[in-house]
Amino acid sequence: MAGQASDLPMPPPERLGVPSRNPLPLSASQESQVRDIYYARVRKQCADEIKAFAACALGRTFTVSFACRAEHRAMNGCMKLHANQAEHDAAREEWFAMRMDRQRQREAKNKVAVAQEEFMHDWWGLPEDVRLSRQREAEKNGSKLQERIGGMPAKDRPLDGSRR
Repeated sequence: MAGQASDLPMPPPERLGVPSRNPLPLSASQESQVRDIYYARVRKQCADEIKAFAACALGRTFTVSFACRAEHRAMNGCMKLHANQAEHDAAREEWFAMRMDRQRQREAKNKVAVAQEEFMHDWWGLPEDVRLSRQREAEKNGSKLQERIGGMPAKDRPLDGSRR
């Protein structure tokens, strides 16, 4: 019996770019970034229809709705076809996959800022305590560079979600 079970092909394990199957609550700006990725993905899939409608609508004002009806319907049909939950999930996975890239960009930006601060100190002679306090603050905020996903509720917010 054991030999027969190993003969069956195993389906490949499904890999997600998100930390878990349950959707994590993201901040408003993070959700906005996910939406931007989602819209870009849908626009990319419907680029030909969008270009056709834009070419038809170029130089028209009032007559666009009459003259470009076929192009408009083709564009909307494509958008409706591709703007679905699966595409939104794919955009969310892409956002999570790019987390480490954004982390590296923030760290590089922070290093540049510290280097510029040191240069300003050396060039203009800023007081040492100002420079050191800013450097300590940057090091302290270094732990905050990681994106917070999910997280703890605010202390003044009731846990049941009701408003005061």
